[in-house]
Amino acid sequence: MASRHLSRSIALQSLYEWDFYAKKPDTLDKIVEKNIKEFAVGLDDLEFIRSLARGVEKSIDCIDELIVKTAPEWPLEQINMLDRNVLRLGLYELLYANKEEVPPKVAINEAIELAKVFGGESSGRFINGVMGTVYSQLQEKEENCIKEDDKQHIEEETKGE
Repeated sequence: MASRHLSRSIALQSLYEWDFYAKKPDTLDKIVEKNIKEFAVGLDDLEFIRSLARGVEKSIDCIDELIVKTAPEWPLEQINMLDRNVLRLGLYELLYANKEEVPPKVAINEAIELAKVFGGESSGRFINGVMGTVYSQLQEKEENCIKEDDKQHIEEETKGE
């Protein structure tokens, strides 16, 4: 297993455990450190695991709101805990990670792979559907922003003529 994939697996296991214990304040870092000691023997970039878990924790409200909007037929509490945390991790990387380090398609593929390895029979398809929808919306939003910027730029140029 590649080191980044293993790091994501450890972050996912930590988020799952944290969620299981009702996301008690000040416990995620302890859970992450325990899982690093147990599962990350020989990994070089331990900070990647920590940054993923902390990033999800800090962004959880926005990420959960996005999940609810993107999968309205699945209330957040009804999404199985593993799938919910795979989505949180994957969406965190899709939305907040450095795009040069983690291109959007890598974030999506990694989330799907985690769902296939750890989740149920339909987990991969569910994660793919939600992540794909969010990615499409992001691309559409970027295209609209670019069009608006172009429109504004053209208007500014023509005013001077």
